Amino acid sequence: MRIANVFKSKGYRVDLRLVESGALLHDLGRGRTHGIEHGAVGGQMARQLDMPMELAHIIERHVGAGLSQEEARRNKLPRGSYIPETLEEKIVCYADKLIEGAHEVGIDSTIDNFAQELGNDHPAIKRVQDLHKEMTAVLGDKF
Repeated sequence: MRIANVFKSKGYRVDLRLVESGALLHDLGRGRTHGIEHGAVGGQMARQLDMPMELAHIIERHVGAGLSQEEARRNKLPRGSYIPETLEEKIVCYADKLIEGAHEVGIDSTIDNFAQELGNDHPAIKRVQDLHKEMTAVLGDKF
């Protein structure tokens, strides 16, 4: 919410209630799986529970800094967009990258973890770096 409030204070139209709901529910799918598919599973669960489509999108698009269609296909996910598009989706996705367990971490820690897990040249790393650049262009280096 700190991130969303900075955007709001700088004149961006951001749905604070949607960000808060997305932040609370983004890992809904972890109730069924802890794999990369937890975002897609959570999005399906949200739809089954008649949650707003905007919330389902936050849930399914927060993994990594999104998954390309090819990555989704390789991981046997349902067809669809897994790259965060809206400001609210990007805020929740970015905030998720700054938390490990119950601790806040810097983006470098997240990138290092991705590199160790996926390899230094994995496209997810560039997506995280691009998301960081987009967010800090507004946030400054506060986060």
